[in-house]
Amino acid sequence: MIGKIHSFESFGTVDGPGIRFVIFMQGCKFRCLYCHNPDTFDLGAASFMLSPEQVFGKMEKFKVFYKKGGVTISGGEPLLQPTFIKEFFKLCKAERIHTAIDTGGGCLTDEVKAALTYTDMVLLDVKCIDPDIHKSLTGQPLQPTLDFAEYLSEQGISVWIRYVLVPGITDRDDLIEKHADYVSSLKNVEKVEILPFHKLALSKYEKLGIEYALKDTEPPTAERIENAKNIYKNRGIKVN
Repeated sequence: MIGKIHSFESFGTVDGPGIRFVIFMQGCKFRCLYCHNPDTFDLGAASFMLSPEQVFGKMEKFKVFYKKGGVTISGGEPLLQPTFIKEFFKLCKAERIHTAIDTGGGCLTDEVKAALTYTDMVLLDVKCIDPDIHKSLTGQPLQPTLDFAEYLSEQGISVWIRYVLVPGITDRDDLIEKHADYVSSLKNVEKVEILPFHKLALSKYEKLGIEYALKDTEPPTAERIENAKNIYKNRGIKVN
């Protein structure tokens, strides 16, 4: 089993609890307008082709740092390669290393379910709760992500929900309120992370020759970020 991998980060601090070894997988079927990793879209453009054992070897020399953190598989969309994840996470669990997946939750195959049996936490992007806006924002339907979220809830897998606050698209109070109501219906959400929109990846789009649809959109104000946080807090949901 070979994984198609874009890159690694040895000391991640924003991809789950503690210090994390982060693996960015190649390939994604989402086309989020604000994606900061457009260079991961093409499954055939991997920087590395490695086995689970080879990736574990890269991490192993640093594993003392991950005893109070763990490993996170991100992307791209990591669940396009579920069998690699399962085999790699087996190695991690044998060493009692905490495992997490950062995903848009767009697929729930038997192979994905098998990978989730070795997964301690999921960082789940529920990008917008309105189906039409979700489709225009991501290029993908909303329902598979909701099905995925509800499966995690049924299985009792810990979840952090991520919500990117994009002015003019996802920062409307009614959308945030509906999103918060949905999150509060799930049984396993530890917290919500509000991620303010930014344009740090603009140079990547220019290099790849991809139009950046949100180039004229400004980041949300501190007031709008605080407003969003309060909507979740008012429903008893912990927010970053």
